[in-house]
Amino acid sequence: MRRSGILMAVSSLPGKYGIGCFSEEAYRFVDDLKEAGQSLWQILPLGPTSYGDSPYQSFSTFAGNPYYIDPERLISKKWLTARECKSYDWGSDPSCVDYAKIYNSRFKLLKKAYKRSGIQNDKGFQRFVKSNSFWLKDYALFMSLKDAHGGKSWAEWEKPLRFREKKAIKEAEEKYSDSMGFYEFLQYEFSLEWKELKKYANKKGIEILGDIPIYVAFDSADAWASPELFEFDSDLRPVAVAGCPPDAFSADGQLWGNPLYRWDVHKKSGYAWWMKRLERCFRLYDVVRIDHFRAFDAFYRIPYPAENAKGGKWVKGPGYDLFRVMKERLGEKQMIAEDLGLLTDSVVRLVRRTGYPGMKVLQFAFNPKEPSVYLPYFYEKNTIVYTGTHDNDTTLSWYSGLGSKERQFASDYLSIPKDVKKSDIPWYFIRSALSSVSDTAVIPMQDILSLGNPARMNYPSTLGGNWEWRMKEGAFRPALKKRLLKLTAIYGRKNTI
Repeated sequence: MRRSGILMAVSSLPGKYGIGCFSEEAYRFVDDLKEAGQSLWQILPLGPTSYGDSPYQSFSTFAGNPYYIDPERLISKKWLTARECKSYDWGSDPSCVDYAKIYNSRFKLLKKAYKRSGIQNDKGFQRFVKSNSFWLKDYALFMSLKDAHGGKSWAEWEKPLRFREKKAIKEAEEKYSDSMGFYEFLQYEFSLEWKELKKYANKKGIEILGDIPIYVAFDSADAWASPELFEFDSDLRPVAVAGCPPDAFSADGQLWGNPLYRWDVHKKSGYAWWMKRLERCFRLYDVVRIDHFRAFDAFYRIPYPAENAKGGKWVKGPGYDLFRVMKERLGEKQMIAEDLGLLTDSVVRLVRRTGYPGMKVLQFAFNPKEPSVYLPYFYEKNTIVYTGTHDNDTTLSWYSGLGSKERQFASDYLSIPKDVKKSDIPWYFIRSALSSVSDTAVIPMQDILSLGNPARMNYPSTLGGNWEWRMKEGAFRPALKKRLLKLTAIYGRKNTI
């Protein structure tokens, strides 16, 4: 089945409250996707973001981001007033998320809604809390304790709480019961709104392609609640952390700092935690893309503490065994392997054995010195092609910054004329992706809008200034939808539902 879609974070949707959310703008975007003939909406991870605002560093791999709760929905329930919602400063630039202002305003507003909701007596809420108890209680207590400790990492809490001593946990649950109720309320409201939006998309023939990081953050409910699953010492400090080795792009490598899994412990449990995590993902999404898939074959282990990633080494991961168990427990699911970068033969074999499609990125293709595997004539059907990803510059900005030889090669390959209109440049790449043999093609919204560098979503391994871009209201004009629909239909990818 040939199909195509658009990559855009929920946070990038337009709207009145400083950040995209599950609002009427989200429903209109689904309508836009349908009008443009698309079958997929790829989003970034939906988890609550921590320091640095990255959706890949979340306080919980199971929880949803409260920022995405629609204030208008809370107004309709009479838990908030329109005046209250307008009284906060959500930022002055509609094309950019001001996370500091969102953080300082959103939770104050949501706490007002919680106090007026009477949610504790709601049968649906009670069922939700019970059915999600395996992660929700720990998350609610974790966030409550973080608030009580001024946002400090759990590594800095007093020892009884760090080590989750029964007496300390029981006392904390009693002391912070109202705060825990607030965080449970947020997750319930998030769940209701997301389910409704996803159901709407599915009825239009549009599947949600979700994205999950392979690792969890150290400062997360996941690491605090289940330290036995990670490489921690007797004092619950990391023994080693995740990252990438030095390469042509980074002389020191990348030091991510995420805790590493004790894969032997996971294996003994039948990968129970992973099965719960993946089961949760497939409730949220129709298709799941696992970031940094190669780490299942072999992961880069950096002794802790370290100033950079130079001292790490490759260690064997769980390989196919985890996916064998997943298929037995959860059945065949739609998954995508993020297999970018330098791949060994064993990684390639693992991807093939799972049967999951790997990724191709056109921005990686145009090396005039030697043929790149990212050139479309190397593609196989069981792949997913992008013009670029959330970690790449926009195609327009990237193309403009190419060296003369690289730009000439790309222009020759794609038949881009010298007098090309600037806004048309990304469309040559879009056409190449859609016309390729890959079963699935996904285009970042920024490329469809022909935007430059200010619309870039992320600079990997940098802190601050990322994840901020928002689409302006009305930017996905009828002419653009019509143009995309035409190409989608020509190349056999049109949504026919």
